[in-house]
Amino acid sequence: MSIVGLDLAGVEARPTGFCLLVDMNVETCVVYTDKEILEKTLKYTPKVVAIDAPLSLPPGRKSLEERKGNHLRESDRELLKKGIKFFPLTLGPMRKLTLRGILLKSVLATENFRVIEAYPGGAQDVLGIPRKKHGIEKLKEGLEKLGIKGLNSQMSHHELDAVTCAYVGKLLLEGKAVIYGASDGGIVMPEDKRQIKK
Repeated sequence: MSIVGLDLAGVEARPTGFCLLVDMNVETCVVYTDKEILEKTLKYTPKVVAIDAPLSLPPGRKSLEERKGNHLRESDRELLKKGIKFFPLTLGPMRKLTLRGILLKSVLATENFRVIEAYPGGAQDVLGIPRKKHGIEKLKEGLEKLGIKGLNSQMSHHELDAVTCAYVGKLLLEGKAVIYGASDGGIVMPEDKRQIKK
């Protein structure tokens, strides 16, 4: 069972992290163009493609060019309630990332892939491992503690975030993840065991 994780860049000139996860073994690389992403994904026929990018617009918003309208989705509001920081999809560079993510999702969906939105920084918070801002080596060690094999010190933070996305996809297939927001367009996150619910 293979899963693909993508730490998607907003534009093709910037690196996108690509991860193939099989069982708990990973292979990663950096890709740039949509063509590269699609060719590699199609090659592995994954059960899930987990993308670090907004894959839907807020309710009622027809485009990102609108100045008025909702800036947050239900999934974004749930992240805020959990104390997980993120950049709203209507903010500057996030617009390009959102448009690219939505386009990739639509192309992959036509190939009958299950595409989910992941957020590696938030997932790392929930899993109790350091985000990349605390150091790439610490993030790598945190992923290794989860049992992920095949990591090395040459991997970029883009690749390690892609690994996190793929791991979230694995948790979803195992019934160990939750969807924040609408079930057909929310953010998939690991089960949050940090708080005891009353």
